[in-house]
Amino acid sequence: MMIPAVVAQRYAKALFHLGEEANQLDALVTELARAVSTYESSQELRSALENPLVPHAAKQAIVGEVAQKLSLGASAKNTLLLLTDRRRIRALPAIVRELKVLSDKKRGVVRAVVTTAKALTPAYLERLKSQLEKMTGKKVELDVSEDPSLLAGVVARIGDRVYDGSLRTRLREMHAQLLPN
Repeated sequence: MMIPAVVAQRYAKALFHLGEEANQLDALVTELARAVSTYESSQELRSALENPLVPHAAKQAIVGEVAQKLSLGASAKNTLLLLTDRRRIRALPAIVRELKVLSDKKRGVVRAVVTTAKALTPAYLERLKSQLEKMTGKKVELDVSEDPSLLAGVVARIGDRVYDGSLRTRLREMHAQLLPN
């Protein structure tokens, strides 16, 4: 079942205002991002929280235990409990993505999703960040992941703009030039 974007945006806006009012927006974003990471990396956790046959009290106990292990604050824990109560826990990753967008916008930051063929050195990542900041005129934060199918190079996506410096794309372009249809 797909969670509508409107639902994720509605929850994210509420969390954004809650975080701002409590002057804990950055902490809330960080804590919920940790919760998403745990949720997405554990098939067992997702199964337990999404299964309608698992009793509600058991789900609340699981959320409480996860919140304690992740050292979540009251707002983050209550968010997880609310989503569990309303059978919307599956929306957590989308909600946190939207919350990050709102938080970044408030801070004047754009998020660059960077995909590399292999791990990059911190110095290279800093140069890449600096170059992207010059190109966009804004402060940039990097979300880095690896994809060996790129062969070499970097692909950076900021919003709907893609900066593709991968070897895979360059080889494809050369192939198209040398062997036109």
